[in-house]
Amino acid sequence: MTHQALDNVGLILIGHGSKLPHNRENLEKLAEILRGESRFKTVEIAFMIRDTPTIAEAIDTIANRGVSKIVLVPAFLAPGVHTTQEIPELIDVKNKESKLSKSGIQLFYGEPIGADQCIAVILEEKALKALGEKGAEHHHASFNPNIVAKPQLPASSNKIYDQSMKLIRPEIKDALAKAPKNQASIIERVVHTTADPEFAKLLVISDKAVDAGVAAIKAGAKVVTDVKMIKAGINEARVKRFGGQILTYIDDARATKMANEQSITRSTAAMELAAKDGLDGAIILIGNAPTAAFELAEQVKKGAAKPALIVGVPVGYVGAAESKEAVAKLPIPFIIVRGRKGGSTIAVAIFNALLAMAEQQT
Repeated sequence: MTHQALDNVGLILIGHGSKLPHNRENLEKLAEILRGESRFKTVEIAFMIRDTPTIAEAIDTIANRGVSKIVLVPAFLAPGVHTTQEIPELIDVKNKESKLSKSGIQLFYGEPIGADQCIAVILEEKALKALGEKGAEHHHASFNPNIVAKPQLPASSNKIYDQSMKLIRPEIKDALAKAPKNQASIIERVVHTTADPEFAKLLVISDKAVDAGVAAIKAGAKVVTDVKMIKAGINEARVKRFGGQILTYIDDARATKMANEQSITRSTAAMELAAKDGLDGAIILIGNAPTAAFELAEQVKKGAAKPALIVGVPVGYVGAAESKEAVAKLPIPFIIVRGRKGGSTIAVAIFNALLAMAEQQT
């Protein structure tokens, strides 16, 4: 499918602003790259303080170019006071939305950059440069919408991973021999992540789990996690290339309120809230909270949720083993780790293995 340029959309990159020229120069270079290579052809920059144009001025400038949508993205690495409070106040979202809507223009506000593999590669390059060493050739992300870019690890990382696999596979050869071929990469990744071959025996992957997970990713399914740590371990850009999104409800104000009013855990409230928002066809990743797994099981039993796949690997002494068995009894494809062992890193390893398979099939 060919993706056309977003001629009716204006993009604004928001920087903090500085008396030094480098802040502005970097943001201008990013805008120029986007104009030349991305689907966004109308791209402007704006600043919170100490520089111009202001955010309000940039919105007015783009609004006069005949666009029907304006999206603002903070060029910040992580969420914070600037991105969650100050910039929305400067945008004056409600007031601006009201004025723009009268002109038929919609206003959108995006997320900061976050933890992305492309950023990690750049950081490694900078570190090697500081040491006077030459790193691997940099692999830039592709703006080509017809290509799902395969993430390329630095040569040193590939070497370490390959060496690890050579050590791991003989230790788990019996488990690999018994498992269907499409489950092998999941088992290997989990053992590699934990450095514990016992997980090859503890992992239980239902018959249709791998196919269901890969199909859901390729279909752009939403991915719901019980904790933010799982979300942080997934390259969100790779998921978005398929049209998917990653959601975590644990810090949602509605979940906090529900937990306080009903005297339940926030994890229980978060999963109930996620079910109300819709979990049909979704991938659920639970790596920390047994109560989230129990609540999900209840939502499935009463017909309020029908996810495509459940990855249930919560860790702990209280309820962890039982919650995973509850998931395994559901009429839904699942991947669990029997017993007390588990954790968010295992949920991440499982999902990333499925994501790699989806990319290989594209």
